[in-house]
Amino acid sequence: MFAVLKTGGKQYKVQAGDVLRVEKLAADAGETIQFNDVLMLGGDAPVVGAPFVEGAAVQAEVVDQIKGDKVINFVKRRRKHSSKRTVGHRQKLTLVRVTEILASGADATGVKAATGKGEAGSSSADDLSQITGVGPAAVKKLQAAGLTTFAQIAALSDDDIAGIEGIKVKPEWVEQAKELAQG
Repeated sequence: MFAVLKTGGKQYKVQAGDVLRVEKLAADAGETIQFNDVLMLGGDAPVVGAPFVEGAAVQAEVVDQIKGDKVINFVKRRRKHSSKRTVGHRQKLTLVRVTEILASGADATGVKAATGKGEAGSSSADDLSQITGVGPAAVKKLQAAGLTTFAQIAALSDDDIAGIEGIKVKPEWVEQAKELAQG
């Protein structure tokens, strides 16, 4: 049995035991992750999704976080007064070993879904910049004060707001955080 999965903007045809180099995922070595974007299941009775196969998933174990080969971009402009520029880049990748292909029941496995770039564990934090008036600098200050979710900001009292160092939390932020925490 094989599956065609989508991750990092690319599609991969995989079987159990395959080792893949995919775009960086927020997972540590040894963790088990699950790819829920399965486009096709092949085998005795092929199933093609529209666009994804419902309930299907591919489980894999993270082997390592690596960097790809160096890619060099060289630009040279011809003739008099020309210029040259060389830029190098190494893409961050994740090595994963496919352990199992699930045709159904992927929702009930309890395995962490594979997510793209970012820090592992950052999925529990909310995007505080959705609050009107909170920019990137204010987000950093709120996170430094230990406020990472809408629920934490919504639960602030006037005394708590006065006790926060380094940033002036506005009452409108608390109201908006209450609305965003409810969904």
